[in-house]
Amino acid sequence: MNAARIFAILACQLVLVSASIAQEKNTEHTMKLAAGQKSPAATIEDMAWFAGRWVGDGMGGSNEEHWGPPNGGIMLGTFRHNNKEGKPVFYEFMNLAEREGTISLRLKHFNPDMTGWEEKAKFVEFKLVAKKDGAVYFEGLTFVPKGKDEAVIYLAMRSRDKVREEVFQLKRLKE
Repeated sequence: MNAARIFAILACQLVLVSASIAQEKNTEHTMKLAAGQKSPAATIEDMAWFAGRWVGDGMGGSNEEHWGPPNGGIMLGTFRHNNKEGKPVFYEFMNLAEREGTISLRLKHFNPDMTGWEEKAKFVEFKLVAKKDGAVYFEGLTFVPKGKDEAVIYLAMRSRDKVREEVFQLKRLKE
Protein backbone atom coordinates (compact mmCIF):
# COMPACT_ATOMS: atom_id res chain seq x y z
CA MET A 1 0.00 0.00 0.00
CA ASN A 2 1.35 3.41 -0.87
CA ALA A 3 1.67 6.20 1.71
CA ALA A 4 -1.16 8.30 0.18
CA ARG A 5 -3.62 5.43 0.47
CA ILE A 6 -2.60 4.67 4.06
CA PHE A 7 -2.99 8.36 4.91
CA ALA A 8 -6.48 8.44 3.31
CA ILE A 9 -7.59 5.38 5.29
CA LEU A 10 -6.27 6.87 8.56
CA ALA A 11 -7.97 10.18 7.81
CA CYS A 12 -11.32 8.43 7.23
CA GLN A 13 -10.93 6.53 10.50
CA LEU A 14 -10.16 9.77 12.34
CA VAL A 15 -13.33 11.37 10.92
CA LEU A 16 -15.41 8.37 12.04
CA VAL A 17 -13.89 8.43 15.54
CA SER A 18 -14.42 12.21 15.78
CA ALA A 19 -18.07 11.86 14.78
CA SER A 20 -18.64 9.17 17.38
CA ILE A 21 -17.32 11.39 20.19
CA ALA A 22 -19.07 14.54 19.02
CA GLN A 23 -21.66 14.14 21.74
CA GLU A 24 -21.10 13.72 25.44
CA LYS A 25 -23.62 12.48 27.96
CA ASN A 26 -24.92 15.29 30.16
CA THR A 27 -27.55 13.43 32.21
CA GLU A 28 -29.19 10.06 31.65
CA HIS A 29 -31.33 11.38 28.75
CA THR A 30 -29.54 14.57 27.68
CA MET A 31 -26.33 15.26 25.79
CA LYS A 32 -23.94 18.10 25.11
CA LEU A 33 -21.53 18.82 22.30
CA ALA A 34 -17.91 17.92 22.93
CA ALA A 35 -15.48 20.84 23.02
CA GLY A 36 -15.00 22.24 19.53
CA GLN A 37 -17.77 20.16 17.98
CA LYS A 38 -20.44 21.71 15.77
CA SER A 39 -24.14 20.94 15.57
CA PRO A 40 -25.20 18.47 12.87
CA ALA A 41 -27.18 19.50 9.81
CA ALA A 42 -30.91 19.92 10.44
CA THR A 43 -33.96 21.89 9.32
CA ILE A 44 -37.03 23.13 11.16
CA GLU A 45 -38.93 20.17 9.69
CA ASP A 46 -37.06 17.93 12.16
CA MET A 47 -39.24 19.48 14.89
CA ALA A 48 -42.48 19.92 12.91
CA TRP A 49 -43.99 16.93 14.76
CA PHE A 50 -44.02 19.05 17.94
CA ALA A 51 -46.37 21.73 16.63
CA GLY A 52 -49.53 21.97 18.73
CA ARG A 53 -50.70 22.40 22.31
CA TRP A 54 -49.07 20.16 24.93
CA VAL A 55 -49.92 19.76 28.63
CA GLY A 56 -48.45 17.67 31.41
CA ASP A 57 -46.56 17.47 34.65
CA GLY A 58 -42.99 18.38 35.53
CA MET A 59 -40.93 20.40 38.01
CA GLY A 60 -43.48 19.79 40.76
CA GLY A 61 -46.37 21.41 38.93
CA SER A 62 -48.33 21.56 35.69
CA ASN A 63 -47.01 22.76 32.35
CA GLU A 64 -48.43 23.91 29.05
CA GLU A 65 -46.58 24.48 25.78
CA HIS A 66 -47.92 25.87 22.53
CA TRP A 67 -45.88 25.54 19.33
CA GLY A 68 -46.84 27.01 16.00
CA PRO A 69 -46.09 25.04 12.83
CA PRO A 70 -42.90 25.71 10.85
CA ASN A 71 -43.12 28.98 8.96
CA GLY A 72 -40.20 30.73 7.29
CA GLY A 73 -37.62 28.46 8.94
CA ILE A 74 -38.88 29.00 12.50
CA MET A 75 -41.36 27.68 15.04
CA LEU A 76 -42.56 29.98 17.82
CA GLY A 77 -43.59 28.66 21.19
CA THR A 78 -44.78 29.65 24.64
CA PHE A 79 -44.47 27.78 27.93
CA ARG A 80 -46.29 28.20 31.23
CA HIS A 81 -45.39 26.52 34.52
CA ASN A 82 -47.91 26.53 37.37
CA ASN A 83 -47.31 25.30 40.92
CA LYS A 84 -49.41 22.56 42.56
CA GLU A 85 -52.05 25.13 43.51
CA GLY A 86 -52.43 26.19 39.87
CA LYS A 87 -50.71 29.57 40.28
CA PRO A 88 -48.24 30.75 37.62
CA VAL A 89 -44.56 30.43 38.55
CA PHE A 90 -42.94 31.52 35.27
CA TYR A 91 -43.38 31.74 31.49
CA GLU A 92 -41.11 31.30 28.48
CA PHE A 93 -41.18 32.71 24.97
CA MET A 94 -39.35 30.33 22.60
CA ASN A 95 -37.91 30.47 19.09
CA LEU A 96 -36.85 27.26 17.35
CA ALA A 97 -35.05 28.30 14.18
CA GLU A 98 -32.77 27.28 11.36
CA ARG A 99 -29.37 28.88 11.85
CA GLU A 100 -26.25 28.18 9.78
CA GLY A 101 -27.45 24.83 8.40
CA THR A 102 -28.78 23.47 11.69
CA ILE A 103 -31.45 24.34 14.28
CA SER A 104 -31.29 25.76 17.79
CA LEU A 105 -33.82 26.68 20.43
CA ARG A 106 -33.64 30.11 22.05
CA LEU A 107 -35.83 31.25 24.91
CA LYS A 108 -36.45 33.98 27.44
CA HIS A 109 -37.96 33.49 30.91
CA PHE A 110 -40.54 35.78 32.49
CA ASN A 111 -42.02 36.09 35.98
CA PRO A 112 -45.82 36.10 36.30
CA ASP A 113 -45.72 39.94 36.27
CA MET A 114 -43.89 39.71 32.88
CA THR A 115 -40.54 40.97 34.17
CA GLY A 116 -37.76 39.15 32.35
CA TRP A 117 -35.07 36.99 33.87
CA GLU A 118 -32.46 37.54 31.15
CA GLU A 119 -30.97 40.90 30.19
CA LYS A 120 -32.73 42.65 27.29
CA ALA A 121 -30.38 41.39 24.55
CA LYS A 122 -29.66 38.00 26.19
CA PHE A 123 -31.40 34.63 25.90
CA VAL A 124 -30.85 30.97 26.75
CA GLU A 125 -29.79 28.88 23.75
CA PHE A 126 -29.91 25.13 23.30
CA LYS A 127 -27.73 24.00 20.37
CA LEU A 128 -28.57 20.83 18.45
CA VAL A 129 -26.46 17.82 19.40
CA ALA A 130 -28.07 14.89 17.56
CA LYS A 131 -31.17 13.37 15.99
CA LYS A 132 -31.68 9.68 16.80
CA ASP A 133 -34.69 7.39 16.38
CA GLY A 134 -37.12 10.33 16.22
CA ALA A 135 -35.68 12.03 19.32
CA VAL A 136 -34.07 15.45 18.98
CA TYR A 137 -31.19 16.19 21.36
CA PHE A 138 -30.22 19.76 22.14
CA GLU A 139 -27.53 20.62 24.69
CA GLY A 140 -29.22 19.73 27.97
CA LEU A 141 -32.68 19.38 26.43
CA THR A 142 -34.16 16.31 24.71
CA PHE A 143 -37.51 15.95 22.90
CA VAL A 144 -38.75 12.36 22.53
CA PRO A 145 -42.00 11.59 20.68
CA LYS A 146 -44.06 8.76 22.17
CA GLY A 147 -46.54 8.02 19.42
CA LYS A 148 -48.43 10.83 17.72
CA ASP A 149 -49.89 12.63 20.74
CA GLU A 150 -47.46 12.05 23.59
CA ALA A 151 -43.93 13.24 24.22
CA VAL A 152 -41.32 13.39 26.94
CA ILE A 153 -38.95 16.30 27.42
CA TYR A 154 -35.80 15.82 29.48
CA LEU A 155 -34.13 18.95 30.82
CA ALA A 156 -30.70 19.06 32.48
CA MET A 157 -30.84 21.62 35.28
CA ARG A 158 -27.69 22.86 36.99
CA SER A 159 -27.81 23.80 40.66
CA ARG A 160 -24.41 24.86 41.97
CA ASP A 161 -22.06 22.02 40.97
CA LYS A 162 -24.79 19.42 40.48
CA VAL A 163 -26.73 18.62 37.33
CA ARG A 164 -30.09 16.90 37.70
CA GLU A 165 -32.64 15.86 35.14
CA GLU A 166 -36.24 17.10 35.09
CA VAL A 167 -38.80 15.03 33.18
CA PHE A 168 -41.87 16.52 31.50
CA GLN A 169 -44.55 14.01 30.47
CA LEU A 170 -46.70 15.73 27.85
CA LYS A 171 -49.90 14.98 25.92
CA ARG A 172 -51.05 16.84 22.87
CA LEU A 173 -54.48 18.43 23.29
CA LYS A 174 -56.81 18.46 20.33
CA GLU A 175 -57.89 22.00 19.46
